[in-house]
Amino acid sequence: MNKLSVKHIPSNPTLHGLCRLIPDVVYSEAQEKRLHLDLLVPWTAERPGFEKRYPLIVFIQGSSWTTPDRGYEIPQLSFFARQGYVVATVEHRSIFEGAAFPAFLEDVKCAVRFLRKNADKYTVDPERVAVWGTSSGSNAAMLVGLTGGDKRFITEEYPAFSDSVQAVVGCFGPADIRDLVWNARHSAAIAPVLTAAFGPDEDTWERAMAAFSPMSYVEGNEAIPPFLLLHGNSDVEVPYEQSLRLAQKLADCGAEVSAVCVDGAGHEWDFWSQAVYEEILGFLNQKLYDMH
Repeated sequence: MNKLSVKHIPSNPTLHGLCRLIPDVVYSEAQEKRLHLDLLVPWTAERPGFEKRYPLIVFIQGSSWTTPDRGYEIPQLSFFARQGYVVATVEHRSIFEGAAFPAFLEDVKCAVRFLRKNADKYTVDPERVAVWGTSSGSNAAMLVGLTGGDKRFITEEYPAFSDSVQAVVGCFGPADIRDLVWNARHSAAIAPVLTAAFGPDEDTWERAMAAFSPMSYVEGNEAIPPFLLLHGNSDVEVPYEQSLRLAQKLADCGAEVSAVCVDGAGHEWDFWSQAVYEEILGFLNQKLYDMH
Protein backbone atom coordinates (compact mmCIF):
# COMPACT_ATOMS: atom_id res chain seq x y z
CA MET A 1 0.00 0.00 0.00
CA ASN A 2 1.32 3.41 -0.94
CA LYS A 3 1.70 5.86 1.90
CA LEU A 4 -0.68 8.79 1.56
CA SER A 5 1.03 12.14 1.26
CA VAL A 6 -0.86 15.15 2.58
CA LYS A 7 0.23 18.62 1.64
CA HIS A 8 -0.10 21.22 4.41
CA ILE A 9 -0.82 24.86 3.71
CA PRO A 10 -1.39 27.60 6.31
CA SER A 11 -4.80 28.89 7.28
CA ASN A 12 -5.76 32.54 6.87
CA PRO A 13 -7.06 33.68 10.27
CA THR A 14 -6.90 37.36 9.28
CA LEU A 15 -8.87 36.69 6.05
CA HIS A 16 -6.21 38.70 4.23
CA GLY A 17 -6.74 39.17 0.49
CA LEU A 18 -10.46 38.33 0.52
CA CYS A 19 -13.53 40.48 -0.01
CA ARG A 20 -17.27 40.28 -0.48
CA LEU A 21 -19.86 42.13 -2.54
CA ILE A 22 -22.71 44.07 -0.94
CA PRO A 23 -25.02 44.85 -3.88
CA ASP A 24 -27.84 47.34 -4.43
CA VAL A 25 -27.28 49.68 -1.50
CA VAL A 26 -29.69 52.62 -1.75
CA TYR A 27 -27.79 55.84 -1.14
CA SER A 28 -30.38 58.41 -2.22
CA GLU A 29 -34.16 58.50 -2.10
CA ALA A 30 -34.56 62.21 -2.76
CA GLN A 31 -34.67 61.99 -6.57
CA GLU A 32 -37.30 60.74 -9.02
CA LYS A 33 -35.90 57.24 -8.54
CA ARG A 34 -33.75 55.62 -5.91
CA LEU A 35 -30.02 55.70 -6.57
CA HIS A 36 -27.85 52.69 -5.80
CA LEU A 37 -24.27 51.71 -5.22
CA ASP A 38 -22.51 48.38 -4.87
CA LEU A 39 -19.81 47.82 -2.25
CA LEU A 40 -16.77 45.59 -2.14
CA VAL A 41 -15.63 45.17 1.46
CA PRO A 42 -12.56 43.27 2.69
CA TRP A 43 -13.54 40.10 4.54
CA THR A 44 -11.12 41.04 7.29
CA ALA A 45 -13.66 43.61 8.41
CA GLU A 46 -16.15 40.84 9.20
CA ARG A 47 -14.09 39.23 11.95
CA PRO A 48 -15.69 39.59 15.41
CA GLY A 49 -14.15 42.42 17.37
CA PHE A 50 -12.40 43.85 14.32
CA GLU A 51 -12.00 47.60 14.63
CA LYS A 52 -9.89 48.58 11.63
CA ARG A 53 -11.20 51.14 9.13
CA TYR A 54 -10.28 51.03 5.47
CA PRO A 55 -9.74 53.81 2.96
CA LEU A 56 -12.62 54.23 0.54
CA ILE A 57 -12.60 54.35 -3.26
CA VAL A 58 -15.74 55.79 -4.89
CA PHE A 59 -15.78 54.59 -8.51
CA ILE A 60 -17.89 56.00 -11.38
CA GLN A 61 -18.09 53.98 -14.60
CA GLY A 62 -18.16 55.97 -17.84
CA SER A 63 -21.57 56.14 -19.49
CA SER A 64 -21.68 59.35 -21.59
CA TRP A 65 -23.42 60.79 -18.50
CA THR A 66 -26.27 58.27 -18.76
CA THR A 67 -26.84 55.65 -16.02
CA PRO A 68 -23.52 53.90 -15.29
CA ASP A 69 -23.23 50.12 -15.36
CA ARG A 70 -22.19 49.57 -11.74
CA GLY A 71 -21.09 46.00 -12.34
CA TYR A 72 -18.85 46.61 -15.35
CA GLU A 73 -15.57 46.93 -13.42
CA ILE A 74 -16.45 44.92 -10.29
CA PRO A 75 -14.17 41.98 -11.22
CA GLN A 76 -11.24 44.39 -11.54
CA LEU A 77 -12.26 46.55 -8.57
CA SER A 78 -12.16 43.46 -6.37
CA PHE A 79 -8.38 43.62 -6.78
CA PHE A 80 -8.42 46.86 -4.76
CA ALA A 81 -10.77 45.47 -2.12
CA ARG A 82 -8.44 42.49 -1.70
CA GLN A 83 -5.60 44.97 -1.16
CA GLY A 84 -7.39 46.66 1.73
CA TYR A 85 -9.89 49.16 0.32
CA VAL A 86 -13.63 49.50 0.59
CA VAL A 87 -14.77 50.14 -2.97
CA ALA A 88 -18.13 51.64 -3.92
CA THR A 89 -19.25 51.70 -7.55
CA VAL A 90 -22.05 54.23 -7.90
CA GLU A 91 -24.80 55.16 -10.31
CA HIS A 92 -26.12 58.65 -10.99
CA ARG A 93 -29.00 60.21 -12.88
CA SER A 94 -28.94 60.23 -16.68
CA ILE A 95 -28.88 63.34 -18.86
CA PHE A 96 -31.30 61.50 -21.16
CA GLU A 97 -33.88 61.40 -18.38
CA GLY A 98 -33.96 65.16 -17.97
CA ALA A 99 -31.20 65.27 -15.36
CA ALA A 100 -28.96 67.95 -16.81
CA PHE A 101 -25.76 69.18 -15.16
CA PRO A 102 -25.08 69.28 -12.24
CA ALA A 103 -27.30 66.26 -11.45
CA PHE A 104 -24.59 63.61 -11.93
CA LEU A 105 -22.12 65.64 -9.85
CA GLU A 106 -24.66 66.17 -7.08
CA ASP A 107 -25.36 62.44 -7.02
CA VAL A 108 -21.76 61.32 -6.71
CA LYS A 109 -21.17 63.87 -3.96
CA CYS A 110 -24.27 62.57 -2.22
CA ALA A 111 -22.82 59.04 -2.38
CA VAL A 112 -19.60 60.28 -0.74
CA ARG A 113 -21.59 61.87 2.08
CA PHE A 114 -23.75 58.74 2.49
CA LEU A 115 -20.68 56.56 2.85
CA ARG A 116 -19.18 58.91 5.42
CA LYS A 117 -22.45 58.85 7.34
CA ASN A 118 -22.36 55.04 7.28
CA ALA A 119 -18.61 54.73 7.84
CA ASP A 120 -18.98 52.48 10.88
CA LYS A 121 -21.40 50.14 9.11
CA TYR A 122 -19.10 49.66 6.12
CA THR A 123 -15.75 49.91 7.99
CA VAL A 124 -14.77 53.07 6.11
CA ASP A 125 -12.17 55.56 7.33
CA PRO A 126 -13.93 58.85 6.54
CA GLU A 127 -10.60 60.71 6.52
CA ARG A 128 -9.24 58.61 3.62
CA VAL A 129 -11.53 58.86 0.60
CA ALA A 130 -10.57 58.71 -3.08
CA VAL A 131 -12.76 59.18 -6.14
CA TRP A 132 -11.97 57.39 -9.41
CA GLY A 133 -13.77 57.46 -12.73
CA THR A 134 -13.49 56.47 -16.38
CA SER A 135 -14.50 58.63 -19.35
CA SER A 136 -17.61 60.62 -18.30
CA GLY A 137 -17.15 59.02 -14.88
CA SER A 138 -13.66 60.52 -14.83
CA ASN A 139 -15.19 63.90 -15.62
CA ALA A 140 -17.45 63.42 -12.60
CA ALA A 141 -14.55 62.27 -10.40
CA MET A 142 -12.40 65.25 -11.36
CA LEU A 143 -15.27 67.64 -10.66
CA VAL A 144 -15.86 66.03 -7.25
CA GLY A 145 -12.19 66.49 -6.42
CA LEU A 146 -12.19 70.14 -7.51
CA THR A 147 -15.44 71.19 -5.81
CA GLY A 148 -15.12 69.81 -2.28
CA GLY A 149 -17.58 71.57 0.01
CA ASP A 150 -18.96 73.73 -2.81
CA LYS A 151 -22.47 74.62 -1.66
CA ARG A 152 -23.71 74.90 -5.26
CA PHE A 153 -23.59 71.12 -5.57
CA ILE A 154 -24.82 69.95 -2.16
CA THR A 155 -28.27 68.34 -2.10
CA GLU A 156 -30.56 67.92 0.91
CA GLU A 157 -29.34 64.47 1.96
CA TYR A 158 -26.62 64.07 4.62
CA PRO A 159 -25.61 67.77 4.65
CA ALA A 160 -23.66 67.36 7.88
CA PHE A 161 -21.07 65.17 6.13
CA SER A 162 -18.27 66.29 3.84
CA ASP A 163 -18.05 65.51 0.13
CA SER A 164 -14.36 66.44 -0.06
CA VAL A 165 -11.90 63.72 -1.09
CA GLN A 166 -8.23 63.09 -0.44
CA ALA A 167 -7.23 61.75 -3.87
CA VAL A 168 -8.56 61.71 -7.45
CA VAL A 169 -7.92 59.18 -10.22
CA GLY A 170 -9.10 60.11 -13.70
CA CYS A 171 -8.93 57.72 -16.66
CA PHE A 172 -9.40 59.15 -20.19
CA GLY A 173 -11.87 61.77 -18.97
CA PRO A 174 -13.13 64.97 -20.62
CA ALA A 175 -11.40 67.86 -18.87
CA ASP A 176 -12.42 70.71 -21.20
CA ILE A 177 -15.91 70.12 -22.53
CA ARG A 178 -15.78 73.23 -24.71
CA ASP A 179 -12.83 71.97 -26.71
CA LEU A 180 -14.33 68.50 -26.96
CA VAL A 181 -17.74 69.76 -28.07
CA TRP A 182 -16.63 72.15 -30.78
CA ASN A 183 -14.47 69.44 -32.31
CA ALA A 184 -17.20 66.78 -32.22
CA ARG A 185 -20.56 68.56 -32.28
CA HIS A 186 -21.39 67.41 -35.83
CA SER A 187 -20.78 63.74 -35.05
CA ALA A 188 -23.95 61.65 -35.34
CA ALA A 189 -22.96 59.79 -32.17
CA ILE A 190 -22.05 62.87 -30.13
CA ALA A 191 -24.81 65.30 -31.18
CA PRO A 192 -27.63 63.67 -29.15
CA VAL A 193 -25.44 63.65 -26.04
CA LEU A 194 -24.68 67.35 -26.44
CA THR A 195 -28.33 68.28 -26.93
CA ALA A 196 -29.34 66.27 -23.85
CA ALA A 197 -26.54 67.81 -21.80
CA PHE A 198 -26.83 71.45 -22.87
CA GLY A 199 -30.24 71.88 -24.53
CA PRO A 200 -31.21 72.52 -28.15
CA ASP A 201 -30.03 76.16 -28.27
CA GLU A 202 -26.30 76.30 -29.00
CA ASP A 203 -26.22 79.96 -27.97
CA THR A 204 -26.62 78.86 -24.33
CA TRP A 205 -23.93 76.18 -24.43
CA GLU A 206 -20.86 78.23 -23.56
CA ARG A 207 -21.75 78.82 -19.90
CA ALA A 208 -23.04 75.26 -19.46
CA MET A 209 -19.87 73.78 -20.95
CA ALA A 210 -17.67 75.86 -18.66
CA ALA A 211 -19.54 74.55 -15.61
CA PHE A 212 -19.18 71.00 -16.99
CA SER A 213 -15.38 71.31 -17.40
CA PRO A 214 -12.87 70.45 -14.65
CA MET A 215 -10.47 72.95 -16.25
CA SER A 216 -12.80 75.73 -15.04
CA TYR A 217 -12.29 74.87 -11.36
CA VAL A 218 -8.50 74.78 -11.09
CA GLU A 219 -7.34 78.37 -11.08
CA GLY A 220 -7.54 80.02 -7.68
CA ASN A 221 -8.50 76.73 -6.01
CA GLU A 222 -6.43 76.23 -2.86
CA ALA A 223 -7.95 72.91 -1.81
CA ILE A 224 -7.08 70.58 -4.69
CA PRO A 225 -6.32 66.99 -3.63
CA PRO A 226 -3.58 64.94 -5.37
CA PHE A 227 -4.52 63.89 -8.91
CA LEU A 228 -3.48 60.87 -10.99
CA LEU A 229 -4.48 61.21 -14.65
CA LEU A 230 -4.15 58.26 -17.05
CA HIS A 231 -4.94 58.41 -20.77
CA GLY A 232 -4.23 56.43 -23.93
CA ASN A 233 -2.43 58.40 -26.63
CA SER A 234 -4.50 56.75 -29.38
CA ASP A 235 -7.86 57.78 -27.90
CA VAL A 236 -10.04 59.26 -30.65
CA GLU A 237 -13.15 59.77 -28.49
CA VAL A 238 -11.57 61.89 -25.75
CA PRO A 239 -8.18 63.08 -27.01
CA TYR A 240 -5.08 62.40 -24.93
CA GLU A 241 -4.40 66.14 -24.89
CA GLN A 242 -7.40 66.64 -22.61
CA SER A 243 -5.57 64.98 -19.71
CA LEU A 244 -2.24 66.60 -20.61
CA ARG A 245 -3.75 70.08 -20.55
CA LEU A 246 -5.46 69.50 -17.21
CA ALA A 247 -2.30 68.02 -15.71
CA GLN A 248 -0.28 71.03 -16.84
CA LYS A 249 -2.85 73.47 -15.47
CA LEU A 250 -2.90 71.66 -12.12
CA ALA A 251 0.89 71.72 -11.98
CA ASP A 252 1.01 75.41 -12.92
CA CYS A 253 -1.32 76.16 -10.00
CA GLY A 254 0.88 74.28 -7.55
CA ALA A 255 -1.36 71.22 -7.21
CA GLU A 256 0.08 67.73 -6.86
CA VAL A 257 -0.49 65.82 -10.10
CA SER A 258 0.90 62.71 -11.80
CA ALA A 259 0.27 61.92 -15.47
CA VAL A 260 0.52 58.49 -17.11
CA CYS A 261 0.36 57.78 -20.85
CA VAL A 262 -0.84 54.32 -21.89
CA ASP A 263 0.99 53.90 -25.19
CA GLY A 264 -1.20 52.99 -28.15
CA ALA A 265 -4.38 52.70 -26.07
CA GLY A 266 -7.74 53.91 -27.23
CA HIS A 267 -10.87 54.61 -25.20
CA GLU A 268 -11.57 51.75 -22.69
CA TRP A 269 -10.79 48.21 -23.96
CA ASP A 270 -7.05 48.04 -24.68
CA PHE A 271 -6.39 50.80 -22.14
CA TRP A 272 -6.76 48.33 -19.26
CA SER A 273 -4.03 46.04 -17.98
CA GLN A 274 -2.64 44.84 -14.69
CA ALA A 275 0.07 47.48 -15.09
CA VAL A 276 -2.61 50.20 -15.11
CA TYR A 277 -4.27 48.80 -12.00
CA GLU A 278 -0.91 48.53 -10.25
CA GLU A 279 -0.17 52.17 -11.14
CA ILE A 280 -3.47 53.26 -9.62
CA LEU A 281 -2.94 51.07 -6.54
CA GLY A 282 0.52 52.52 -5.99
CA PHE A 283 -0.83 56.06 -6.15
CA LEU A 284 -3.70 55.31 -3.76
CA ASN A 285 -1.43 53.45 -1.35
CA GLN A 286 0.87 56.45 -1.22
CA LYS A 287 -1.91 58.98 -0.69
CA LEU A 288 -4.25 57.00 1.56
CA TYR A 289 -1.98 54.53 3.38
CA ASP A 290 1.66 55.68 3.37
CA MET A 291 0.88 59.32 4.10
CA HIS A 292 -1.85 58.72 6.69
